[in-house]
Amino acid sequence: MAFLADALSRVKPSATIAVTQKARELKAQGRDVIGLGAGEPDFDTPDNIKQAAIEAIKRGETKYPPVSGIQPLREAIAAKFKRENNLDYDWKQTIVGTGGKQILFNAFMATLNPGDEVVIPTPYWVSYPEMVSICGGTSVFAETRLEDNFKLQPEVLERAITPRTKWLIMNSPSNPSGAAYTREELKAVADVLLKHPHVWVLTDDMYEHLTYGDFTYHTIAEVEPQLYGRTLTMNGVSKAYAMTGWRIGYAAGPIELIKAMDMIQGQQTSGAATVCQFAALEALTGPQDFIHQSKKVFQERRDLVVSMLNQAKGISCPVPEGAFYVYPSCAGTIGKKAPSGKLIESDTDFVSELLETEGVAVVQGSAFGLGPNFRISYATSDALLEEACSRIQRFTANLR
Repeated sequence: MAFLADALSRVKPSATIAVTQKARELKAQGRDVIGLGAGEPDFDTPDNIKQAAIEAIKRGETKYPPVSGIQPLREAIAAKFKRENNLDYDWKQTIVGTGGKQILFNAFMATLNPGDEVVIPTPYWVSYPEMVSICGGTSVFAETRLEDNFKLQPEVLERAITPRTKWLIMNSPSNPSGAAYTREELKAVADVLLKHPHVWVLTDDMYEHLTYGDFTYHTIAEVEPQLYGRTLTMNGVSKAYAMTGWRIGYAAGPIELIKAMDMIQGQQTSGAATVCQFAALEALTGPQDFIHQSKKVFQERRDLVVSMLNQAKGISCPVPEGAFYVYPSCAGTIGKKAPSGKLIESDTDFVSELLETEGVAVVQGSAFGLGPNFRISYATSDALLEEACSRIQRFTANLR
């Protein structure tokens, strides 16, 4: 349609949203479908956070907020970065957005010119390259490997950087792989970046609080203080506090970048919903028991899913350090015939046939830039996960 902008031709719809929608449609038709596509905790928002929002409404906190966020929340964000990440930010170096997506979008909109490159490790969250494209930049994909637990290796990063590189995106723990970087692994990446002072780092720490076992979380500006002046550290309340629908993301970074993002947001949405900001304030400053409780549940689910998938014929599933995803390889199923008679030639075929045959909705690895794999979100009940994995085992056993 000639009326539409050229930029739309560079953008694809979100594969994760598409899978979730397809599962909903099949359920509405009466099909027995288990949807494992959505990256959303199945827990309810903690009561103290909901109560803070109710109290804010009762106090009349329903007017336009400042574009970059209410000062108490921005102060709490600065305090969180100091307390949990050993990063010193003034509250004026912080910004609140309508979800992490807006933070990322504003950062790219504020910094990317045509021809600028953004290095994105694969597999990646589906929205990164689409945001880069909309903002006029070019994505450069740095491939990771299953044998490295899907973590960016220094030599791969070195090869990906050019004089046109503007940003490196670091997402730890990762969506879709669940991979989380140790201090040593982050230091190895940082050492490469120190040789290229024109490259900035956008670190997406949205799953920070969802790491398992004895893993200790670190973020890159904490590990290498010399990168502090060219790092935007992004986070949010969506995953840690089961607040996906409240739409609050935040970041901290150099004041010039924050001011530029504020200007863009001021012409775009203005401030995030006031009531939601008071809820986020309670999330960051109130009791943190919920995080510890949900982590325990997620770790048990992870272990269940990894164990059952590794018993499925042709599937190989590494153990991720964090988030609530697994990213198994389905390479052992390629070239086989599904019960329908269709030849499985790609992870897209695998995912499609799994949905049609067994009613299990997962997302193909090609949507995240690395296959043949698929992503499962284990942010759902044990009973559903066990049933879904049993169906996957049955499906792979019936491939010929």
